[in-house]
Amino acid sequence: MRFAQGFLRQMLAGFAVLAVFTVVLGIGYPAAVWGISRLDTHSAEGSPLRDAGGCVVGSSLIGVDPQVPAGQPDPYFHPRVTGSVADEDAFAPGDPSAALPTNQGPSSEVLASFVAQRRAYVAERENVDPAQVPVDALTGSGSGIDPDISPAYAAIQVARVAQVNGMSVSDVEALVRDYTDPPQYGVLGAAAVDVPELNVALGLTAPACSTE
Repeated sequence: MRFAQGFLRQMLAGFAVLAVFTVVLGIGYPAAVWGISRLDTHSAEGSPLRDAGGCVVGSSLIGVDPQVPAGQPDPYFHPRVTGSVADEDAFAPGDPSAALPTNQGPSSEVLASFVAQRRAYVAERENVDPAQVPVDALTGSGSGIDPDISPAYAAIQVARVAQVNGMSVSDVEALVRDYTDPPQYGVLGAAAVDVPELNVALGLTAPACSTE
């Protein structure tokens, strides 16, 4: 009899613990995580980037390099170069599949040739002295799809973007300032310009449209 009573008490205690942890860990914890995720729905839903009409035209976290046909005026701000698809390629523009490292170290002659090619290309595109091209325009981003560039790289693109889009330099500079994020917490990292958001603000979006 005593054994049965003791066993019953243990069973009831076990069911009570099970019920408590089911409520706490099976309902309370998931609900808390979901609630916290709602505090910033922008990043929780994949950071979709929408144009003025509400169409999803990309992500503010993915810096795919927009391209124009050869010989056509280039109205876009450009992010950092993507990682090379093959060692012989210094560029892989507009190709998100190029999010691969080159595995070239600081002493690599291949990397040095990439940097030289990129410096010449960017200087010609922006009509500036090669010495004015900042370092982030010459080195590929670690992920290959970094959306941010330095204010210095944005600055050398302003004149071209203003001219092609029929805007004043001061208006384009104001937009760049609007889409420049300061260092995190004011001290971590450096100021950065979000290129996808800046191009959308200029009205430059892909033709495909989705409201999902």
